[in-house]
Amino acid sequence: MTTPDDPEPDQSVPVLRVGQDCAGHWLVQDNGGKLEGRFVSRAAAVGFARSEVHGFPGATIVMVATPLIPTISFAQVQPWETAQHCRKAA
Repeated sequence: MTTPDDPEPDQSVPVLRVGQDCAGHWLVQDNGGKLEGRFVSRAAAVGFARSEVHGFPGATIVMVATPLIPTISFAQVQPWETAQHCRKAA
């Protein structure tokens, strides 16, 4: 695992970035835009990154100091955005 003090990795090599967004959520993102996960703790995020790094041949894990920008919205889904409108059972 590398740290923010290490030189910028080659962009052709897969990188799993572990860090927080501006709201304090822990995220794991790959540099190719194929993976993103949200976690409740640093330990959970690092554990996930370590388990997923094998799916990206040659990948490294980097702890980032600058805030990550989530690609998946964490906003609550609005009723008109769901595939079906659920009704409460009578």
